[in-house]
Amino acid sequence: MKRKLISLSPAKTPTLKHNVAGTLTQAILSGRIRPGERLNESQLSRDLEVSRAPIREALHQLLEQGLVQNSPRRGMFVVDLGDEEALMIRDVRVILEAEAFRMARQHVRRADLTRLGQILTKLDGAGQAEPLSQVRLDYDFHRAVWSHCGNQYLERTLNGLVAPVFSHSVIRLGSRRGKVAMLPHQPLLDYLAGDSAFTAFEVVAAHLEYQPPASVQAPPLRSGTA
Repeated sequence: MKRKLISLSPAKTPTLKHNVAGTLTQAILSGRIRPGERLNESQLSRDLEVSRAPIREALHQLLEQGLVQNSPRRGMFVVDLGDEEALMIRDVRVILEAEAFRMARQHVRRADLTRLGQILTKLDGAGQAEPLSQVRLDYDFHRAVWSHCGNQYLERTLNGLVAPVFSHSVIRLGSRRGKVAMLPHQPLLDYLAGDSAFTAFEVVAAHLEYQPPASVQAPPLRSGTA
């Protein structure tokens, strides 16, 4: 007999999809559903006493958030990235995100910069919040920037590439409370506002603590026009 994945009350009808998604999210973040574990629609349907339709919708919602990954012909699995995989993603991310920042700088308006600044203010004030809240604010900032790049394909690619990294970091932190060590975001906002002397690649690489190989070394940090 298969073990029951989730020892929680059945999902309630009024907000079924969000209730199922929330239940699965908490089960993943608390470790009751482990990284790399397969999420079987039929079993989840039995465990939560709901039809498979809201289960399927909730899994797709978690897929968009990066908490689960879809393996062709195998199904949905809780995200489970190794350190090497995370570094490979960062190698690609720094290039794509630098381009997104460069393009976003051409499109953002003052109101957009104000909203981005508000996210950073919330992030600074999230000292004792659960790691999930802090990482979500971090992710919200980056997604907001990508949304201003003017290229839906680049935005979509970054979301698909980077979401699992944010989600995996939350899973690894578990349910611990306390300040997560966040990398500084203000230089990114300064760049978007035109108040930075550095290029998009330089500010993004510094933010991600990325050091390019010597063969593709970016220009050193410098003063002057970005």
